[in-house]
Amino acid sequence: MASNNGVPLLDVQRGNQPLRDEILQAFADVFDSGRFLHGMPVRELEDQVASLCQTKHAIGCASGSDALLLSLMALDVGPGDEVIAPSFTFFATVSAITRLGAVPVFADIEPDTFNICPDSIERAITPKTKAVIPVHLFGQPAKMKQIVRIAEQANVAIVEDAAQAIGSNLDGEGVGSLGKVGCFSFYPTKNLGGLGDGGMLVTNDEDLADRLRLFAAHGMRPRYEHKVLGINSRLDTMQAAALAVKLRHLEEWTQQRRANAQRYQALFAERGLDEQITIPQEIDGRHVWNQFTIRVPRDARGAMRETLAQQGIGAEIYYPIPIHRQVCFQNTPMRTGELPETDRAAAEVLSLPIFAELTEAEQTRVIDAIDDFVNNRRASAA
Repeated sequence: MASNNGVPLLDVQRGNQPLRDEILQAFADVFDSGRFLHGMPVRELEDQVASLCQTKHAIGCASGSDALLLSLMALDVGPGDEVIAPSFTFFATVSAITRLGAVPVFADIEPDTFNICPDSIERAITPKTKAVIPVHLFGQPAKMKQIVRIAEQANVAIVEDAAQAIGSNLDGEGVGSLGKVGCFSFYPTKNLGGLGDGGMLVTNDEDLADRLRLFAAHGMRPRYEHKVLGINSRLDTMQAAALAVKLRHLEEWTQQRRANAQRYQALFAERGLDEQITIPQEIDGRHVWNQFTIRVPRDARGAMRETLAQQGIGAEIYYPIPIHRQVCFQNTPMRTGELPETDRAAAEVLSLPIFAELTEAEQTRVIDAIDDFVNNRRASAA
């Protein structure tokens, strides 16, 4: 039920509560089976995600972060290798690189989508480049046709970070299927969110799928024999059972998010707010709107966020500090050139509520608050 006291940035219970009985029944079935790991719901979910992404294989794991790490491990990324990635992304994209002793090489982003820029990737490639990690940020596909062409010419593997983009596609091809391997997160705030951590890897490469399963199981095969140094990363059966219930509703939720985005765009235009604030658009492929991220002039963003907060309206900055400027990486080998669009985005972005169950009245409340802020600011400057 919508709140009369504000608008939350996200309300996971609005999506979960209607499915409560169905999810609890799925949990009961797992409990009665005793198969808390490697149970049938895990395989069923893997098959369903593979079908959704149009890949031959899907491999469950413990988190989206592990999915990225496992991908690089299975591709033999290690010390001395370079991996190209955006700096405007979540921490896990880059920590997976540095944990293996490889060197992150930062490419800039495109101003209209916040996704990694193909030209910047091309300039960053050297003989040491082993992989590139395009991130389908906020739910919009990166320019994969150009990225695939560049990577193939350089014999570089593509690991798609599709953590925020399940159900998205580019010309009908599902994200995750466009590179060597695709990585998904089922963190509760994602479009398909679990009731805890969980992740998934997808690939069309049978040998790579086998290596991913091996590395995710301590590198153990057969039991107690270890030919590679793996990790322990499993999607447990309880999470898979809940996700399988929720997956049946993903397309409906995606359509609701897309409708919410279109409504925002119309409301911003009707008020003339799109003349002061840059509104996100669907530019490349099918956007699934994990976030609706506007650009606010840097001298006004903090005040706008505070004004929204005073009215109980959730808004968040994804991401305020680019990865190459994070303290923990200052003594880590990295390679970075000028990243003007990355720095500009970090200073201007602000994400508004866009979750599937958001009501029209709540969206109007958000726009009213922004409209008042803009008008008051204009009046103060007059």
